[in-house]
Amino acid sequence: MKRLLTALLLTVAATAATAGGRLETFTLRSEILQSGKSCTVYLPDGYDRDTTRRYPVLYLLHGASGYHGDWVEKGNMYQIAEEAIAAGRALPMVVVMPDASGTGPHYMGDHMGYFDVPGWAYERFFFEEFLPAVEQRYRIRGDKRHRAIAGLSMGGGGTAVYALRHPELFSSACPMSALLESHGDPGENAFRRSVEENSPVKLVRSLSDEEAAAQRTVRWWVDCGDDDFLALGNIHFFEAMREKGIPLQYRMRDGGHTWRYWQTVLEEVLTFVSIGFAGEE
Repeated sequence: MKRLLTALLLTVAATAATAGGRLETFTLRSEILQSGKSCTVYLPDGYDRDTTRRYPVLYLLHGASGYHGDWVEKGNMYQIAEEAIAAGRALPMVVVMPDASGTGPHYMGDHMGYFDVPGWAYERFFFEEFLPAVEQRYRIRGDKRHRAIAGLSMGGGGTAVYALRHPELFSSACPMSALLESHGDPGENAFRRSVEENSPVKLVRSLSDEEAAAQRTVRWWVDCGDDDFLALGNIHFFEAMREKGIPLQYRMRDGGHTWRYWQTVLEEVLTFVSIGFAGEE
């Protein structure tokens, strides 16, 4: 860790400027969804000055009843990233915040979530259309080592499933206060059924030896507050990963299912994925 932080400080010192990074919104028309989907993108300081430099990327997923702007508007993501990069605690990176919101008030209606449901193949869209389009539009180093994924709550569940299904794509995966197993009877609710059908706890328990070995190429960070209503599912995920011999850093600290908690976690996640980007342990 000490060697990494020294390297990050030297990198920042060599490229520092006062302008800061910027945010923009990118909207993609999806043939799979037959709809437009937007995302918020953070571009670090220097992105517009040096048009030859390519950056690592973090996909940062929002939770239920949210949308792609949540991490900036509620999670203070811009300031946290700016300060972490300027202080050398994180590498300059592109942060892509996709949208998995539902329709209607509070974004809780149809089509909410990161998984495929009848008539709305969001997971297919993410990997077949969204990820390739983003990495073509922005100067992203599109290889496993320089790509990471993280998310909170519903987005933490999406993070876990996406990394479990595609270990060849992500160097690090960081579920935060994640929805990792179903709660209650899914009934006729499409979202709840999708959570039940895509339970990360069940996915880990069903891994073959070969699949478990592939997961050991992903750096896992799992974090959940001790007062969080999803804490038990996170413990079950930890137990399942340990049973399969898959290393992970697991954190349970004082706190609940709140933006205040996730803001405290985000900086550590930025440092954790930066270690993976740098290829340091």
